[in-house]
Amino acid sequence: MSINDEQDIEGLKRIGAVVAEARDAMGAHVAPGVTTAELDAIGKQILDRYGARSAPQLAYGFPGATCISVNDRLAHGVPSRDCVLKAGDLVNIDVSAELDGYWADTGASFPVGAVSAQASALLSATRLALEDGMSKARAGEPLRNIGRAVERRAKQCGFQVIRNLCGHGVGRYIHEAPSVPNTYDRDDRTVLRAGLVITIEPFLTTSATMAVDDADGWTLRTPDGSRGAQFEHTLIVTGGRPIVVT
Repeated sequence: MSINDEQDIEGLKRIGAVVAEARDAMGAHVAPGVTTAELDAIGKQILDRYGARSAPQLAYGFPGATCISVNDRLAHGVPSRDCVLKAGDLVNIDVSAELDGYWADTGASFPVGAVSAQASALLSATRLALEDGMSKARAGEPLRNIGRAVERRAKQCGFQVIRNLCGHGVGRYIHEAPSVPNTYDRDDRTVLRAGLVITIEPFLTTSATMAVDDADGWTLRTPDGSRGAQFEHTLIVTGGRPIVVT
């Protein structure tokens, strides 16, 4: 969507604050022995408290209130009582929801207990890739510069970018135009405009460059078992620094 007035900004900030609160509360409970179903219940409780509706449930009939993906599962992981976190795991928590007609989307990856040096470096690199991408989200600038910044950070840190997962427009629905790739496409002539609402969400891995469908019909994972991380914000493009609502 594109912002029309201050009401739109306030509406996005309200739902952005809700999904951010759920993300952070769930992340605070990440620990060995916790199930992904327990984390999902925390997120659902917060969404319900504000009257927000889970975006994946509302839009796609997803079986959880939030998406929780562990290790080689990159995205759209289904919360389960059978998925018990253990020390050394990486877990991604992705929360998106609708409130009063506005939609916002956010995500973050967390270490479970003590993790390897490589896993810690992967988390740091992915967080920096998001910051680098957001620094290029300015009105009048090419959209492709976001992907170039993400790719550059990944390469500098020795990691790969998942090429078939990307950010997207958001605001009136969970997935809108334009797509926001995490890789550089010299042929993409899209120019960012003030008021455009998008997500930026780099997915970095230790080796894989593509995600594949899991047998459950929801989860996207690496084909080689390599682990990944993701960080995501919803933001409003301006002539300067973007307004981050999550």
